[in-house]
Amino acid sequence: MTVSAEFSDFVCELLSGLGEVSARRMFGGAGIYHDGLMFGLIADDVLYLKADAQTIADYEAEGKGPFVYDGKGKPVRMSYWEVPERLFDAPGAMTPWAQNAYQAALRAAKKA
Repeated sequence: MTVSAEFSDFVCELLSGLGEVSARRMFGGAGIYHDGLMFGLIADDVLYLKADAQTIADYEAEGKGPFVYDGKGKPVRMSYWEVPERLFDAPGAMTPWAQNAYQAALRAAKKA
């Protein structure tokens, strides 16, 4: 996994409709944070947002899937789903997706 500084900066700006957003490098990728809570992930310059039972259908309707990595020889599926490309051209359209991802992260944090 790699993340270019340019893409990371672009993503933070694109998601700024949510408020202050930051990217922190981790494991070759980057976590996307708002108010100290991770709600997004960048891997290989692809943006994934947190999803749960309430929001996965939105990603599936767009033909998108979850982030999957190789965990000791078998695939590990995470709860971060690839963002539809069309949202990169319309920052206003990205904001509701960012809000839903943040809410999914809040719900997951309450369960933990």
